[in-house]
Amino acid sequence: MLKIAFKLSRKYNMTHTSSYRLFRFILLIGSVFISGMSQGMLMTTLSILLEKQGLSSALNGFNAMSLYIGVLIAAPLIEKPTNKYGYKPMLLLGLLLTLVPIFLFPIWSYFWFWFALRLIIGLGDNMLHFAAQVWITVSSPKEKKGRNIAFYGLSYGLGFAIGPLIASSLVFGLYLPFLIAGISCLLFFIPMLFIENDFPEKFVPNKKHEKNYFYRHKKILSLAWSGLVVTFTYGFLEASLNSNFPVFALRQGLNLSDISIILPTFVLGSFLTQVPLGSIGDKIGRRILILIVTSLGACTFIISAIFSHSFLALLITFFISGMLVGSLFSMGMTYLSDILKPSFIPLANILAGISFSLGSMTGPLVGGFLIKYVPNGSFLYGIAGMMMIICLSMVISGRTKNIGNNNYLDHIDSNL
Repeated sequence: MLKIAFKLSRKYNMTHTSSYRLFRFILLIGSVFISGMSQGMLMTTLSILLEKQGLSSALNGFNAMSLYIGVLIAAPLIEKPTNKYGYKPMLLLGLLLTLVPIFLFPIWSYFWFWFALRLIIGLGDNMLHFAAQVWITVSSPKEKKGRNIAFYGLSYGLGFAIGPLIASSLVFGLYLPFLIAGISCLLFFIPMLFIENDFPEKFVPNKKHEKNYFYRHKKILSLAWSGLVVTFTYGFLEASLNSNFPVFALRQGLNLSDISIILPTFVLGSFLTQVPLGSIGDKIGRRILILIVTSLGACTFIISAIFSHSFLALLITFFISGMLVGSLFSMGMTYLSDILKPSFIPLANILAGISFSLGSMTGPLVGGFLIKYVPNGSFLYGIAGMMMIICLSMVISGRTKNIGNNNYLDHIDSNL
């Protein structure tokens, strides 16, 4: 493997051919696949092991939350090192901070030890995704940007879906799922050593007030807040479906086997349409596409709420909603890159990651409140409401046509 990677790097690094770019793109989305697979495996495996230790569901959830804490801690720390050292070192460090803790998990079954390891993986996960997202975004031609980011989202989703399958290897021993995930990380870490480094476009302040630390933060929030609403809502949706839906479904009279079939249909729907929707967004514009899929997605969740006692209705509506809104995160990321200058994209990715993490934390809390205090399909009505908030944010943002160019931003800059 090492020899092949070295030969490929020598051949392609000198020429920057389309073959080299394809090789680099495969490594980037492959590393994201490994990240998703590791997270999916850890969430399932550690939940099972903590449950067997007799820990409460609250403590089990608190332990899982440490990964998102790590993501938030890393967020303000990764832009400057990436500007200074480039994408490749951040990718390698992110993979390393995932690889090493995975091998350490089975060594000591202690709550706070696992909490710390998950936090470290959260740090590495943010570094890896930040570098991969920005690198793919800025290196993709405008007419293929949506498609390439869709492949990024698809690879992560596939990895996350495969992770629980690896967790099932626990029946063969405690170490096996961690070995499989760790070795998979290593297989992508080694060839990554031989790709050529690249750097993001740096922001160069032209005016005195632009040197202020919060200048770009305020600029991105004022110009692209609607895109951040999309990533927040996707985090809300994903976390609430995974955390709240099983509880909601059981209270609606469904059984565990029904739940194990319904939830994967949402993921399957998102897999089928992620790349096609990315290509459609390249043609008609991301804002219009997001308006269409979220309004239709809201309708499907309302129908789910109305017929929440029916297994068949939930199966069909979850599949359709997955096809519509299962790729919202990649749409939101591409939308941000459409309306911001390249020098703003790294910080926008960081803010999008923060909004996603906040949504992931908020979703289960709001969903749990709705299940407890509001009858019938309240939980699903809540998700439909979040879809409508996205629609409203797109309307308020005032974009009446595709603005996937920098001239619009330049015009705004000249008037600020």
